[in-house]
Formats: sequence, C-alpha cells, structure tokens
Amino acid sequence: MMNEFEIKKMMCDIGKRVYNRNMVAANDGNFSVKLNDDEFLCTPTGVSKGFMTPEYICKVNRKGEVIQANPGFRPSSEIKMHMRVYEKRPDVGAVVHAHPSFATSFAIAGIPLTQPIMPEAVIALGCVPIAEYGTPSTNEIPDNLEKYLPYYDAVLLESHGALTWSTDLMAAYLKMESVEFYAELLYKSKMLGGPKEFDKEQIAKLYEIRRKMGLPGKHPANLCAELNGAGNGCHSCPSCSCTETSCTEPNKDMVAEITRKVMEQLGMK
Repeated sequence: MMNEFEIKKMMCDIGKRVYNRNMVAANDGNFSVKLNDDEFLCTPTGVSKGFMTPEYICKVNRKGEVIQANPGFRPSSEIKMHMRVYEKRPDVGAVVHAHPSFATSFAIAGIPLTQPIMPEAVIALGCVPIAEYGTPSTNEIPDNLEKYLPYYDAVLLESHGALTWSTDLMAAYLKMESVEFYAELLYKSKMLGGPKEFDKEQIAKLYEIRRKMGLPGKHPANLCAELNGAGNGCHSCPSCSCTETSCTEPNKDMVAEITRKVMEQLGMK
C-alpha cells in the first residue's frame, strides 16, 4: 500500500501523462485521490498538470476545505464535483477530470458515446452519457452530475470535458484513456461512412464476459439486466434507448421498479 508521499508522486506522474497525451492544455484539468473518509489529495489550481512536483499537491477534507497546502498553492476550484463523486460512490478511490480533444468534441457537440463499436468499450464503459452544462467551480456541475453517479463510471461534461472515476488513480486515469480512444475511433469511423455496430447477440456475449471478469465499478448493463435479463443492457435495452440523441438519465420507471424489488427482498415494502 502506497504512503501519502508515494501517492503524491503518482499524481505528478499522471499529470505528466495527461499533459503529454494532449488531454489538457495550459493549466486545465484536475484529479484527486481518497486517503480516508475525511482526507483527500487533490491537484492545485492555476498550474500545469504536466509540471507538478509533490509539494504542489493539496489536502482537503470531505467538504473540500483545505487541511494542508504549501504557500502559493490552493485546491482546484472544481473540487466540488470530485467531492460529490466520493459522497455518492463510497467505492471510488480517485477521480480524474480532463479535456481530451475527441471526447470533449463530442461533449461540445452534445453527442454521448453510446454506439457499440468495439469490445473493450462495451465491456469497460458501456455508454458514456453527457451531464448537462454547469458553470465551472459552482455547484451546478456536481448537481447535474449526481444523477449519473449510481449507474456510470465515466461521463462527458457538456461543453466542458470528461470525468472518470474508479478504485484508484491509475484505474481512473486509464478509464479516461479508454473514453478518449473510444471517442477518437467513433469520430474516425464516422468520417469513413459510419461505424458498423454490434448486434444484440454480440453485445450479450460481451456483457457476459464482463460479468465473468468481475470488474469493479458501475456499468449501465447492470441496471437493465436487473429487470430484463442478461444481455439486455445499455446498448440493447428499450428502457435505456441509447442512441446518439439519448442515453442520458436512466429511465425513472425502471429505477423505481428496481427500488421496489430491492425493498421487497429486504422486507421493507
């Protein structure tokens, strides 16, 4: 298990990776790591993530208030959306926010990443919805993000960028890589006349692979499969209706039905 200084060094390394892969420009982007229920490390505002050293990293509590920061450094102004993820998803250990060019282009165009075009994306991501636009550094972004947190591990932020989260920092960063690679392939395949999508049978097999792998985190397939059986998830479930112009907020009736079933099992109906 890494100590706090080792985590800070990893955050600096991830900062270099994000910067060198053109996922951010200038001082853009931010990420954080959960140490315990009330201590979090986060990147500072106003600095390039590609040139950080461990003394740049700040520590905040679960309210985003500063616990420790060296002179001249203060937490990212967007720490609010990180804290909302940790609040609603106790399983999450790290959050990454970046502006990868292809994924952000889809976010600007208002097009979620929903088409099943490659096995890795279907298994690891499912669909990547778009959280409605919010003013940076305000509660608008976390408020608009919150409804997606129980069902996804990656979202596009409308006209802003992308946000991913996972069990640890490397996993959250790699998820960001996956989102960008998926977006790039989808864009390029559209330029070639449109991607060939998997059919329902192929998607069902990919969902079964995910189930056998026991991958951590949330996946939209899990939600639909609860009601409709294996193979009926994000890309094929009528309740999700994932198309280029949909696959945003999960169907309210479906969520209510799942809640009813869980309460019955707990004897709380």
